[in-house]
Amino acid sequence: MKITNFLFFIILVLSICSCGRGSSREVIQNKGSDTLVNVAQAWAEQYKNVDPSVAIAVAGGGSGTGISALINGTVDIANASRQMKPKEIEQAKVKGVEPVKWVVGYDALAVYVHKDNPIKSFTIEQLAEIYGEGGKIDNWSQLGIQIPEAEDGKIVRVSRQNNSGTYAYFKIAVLGKGREYKLGSLDMHGSKDVVDLVQKTPGAIGYSGLAYATGNVKMVPILDKNGTSVMPSVKTATDGTYPIARPLMMYTAGQPAGKVKEYLDWILSDAGQHIIFEKGYATIHPLKE
Repeated sequence: MKITNFLFFIILVLSICSCGRGSSREVIQNKGSDTLVNVAQAWAEQYKNVDPSVAIAVAGGGSGTGISALINGTVDIANASRQMKPKEIEQAKVKGVEPVKWVVGYDALAVYVHKDNPIKSFTIEQLAEIYGEGGKIDNWSQLGIQIPEAEDGKIVRVSRQNNSGTYAYFKIAVLGKGREYKLGSLDMHGSKDVVDLVQKTPGAIGYSGLAYATGNVKMVPILDKNGTSVMPSVKTATDGTYPIARPLMMYTAGQPAGKVKEYLDWILSDAGQHIIFEKGYATIHPLKE
């Protein structure tokens, strides 16, 4: 009995000490979009110098994962590269959560092919026929392209998993409302994974955020409604000329307060926006020198 009481005492003391240490530094839980995860980590790292009393815990997993965590009350901020769906907003309200959206930047969703692919441009309609259910384009020869290294000239479709905001945005912006993806694509967990696979596969095509571009893959211009070839870039995402540009968002449960509000205010300030710009995204307002 004495040993049991002694162990209980030790556990109690450790718990009190642990609580004391934890209370000296507030942790903000931030989770969601893989498109945003790199810049979210950069924000978190830099913010330690702004307010050492706050630690930002960043995780990816996709927009849907972050939004679910916000609804369930396990994160303070959900990163998203798509809007919340009506059913998600309804689920949040049932749990007493009122989601508030904050646009923190803009991204040009780039279409990537192997660096040796000779294609000059895509139309939205061509991309829909490549990726969309019932689409008739399955071979590069149908686009007037010959790729000897690609098996029988077959187009290898690289996509994202369905909990990804990039997956959801591409589906709406390219395939069109109500159209599903073709079966048989290679669905990657992360944005970087898409680019890595395209780099290694001569017949591949994939879509991912502009910030994941490397010299080992080729970004292909998209033709706008006037037939003008537009490259994805920070400029064309900002001015809206690139046909597949989208806002990048953070969601909070209601209006933020305290340290969460201070952190979001900093992200939206010039200091935070310089960081997202350096990561290859467009800012929400012009930056001061």
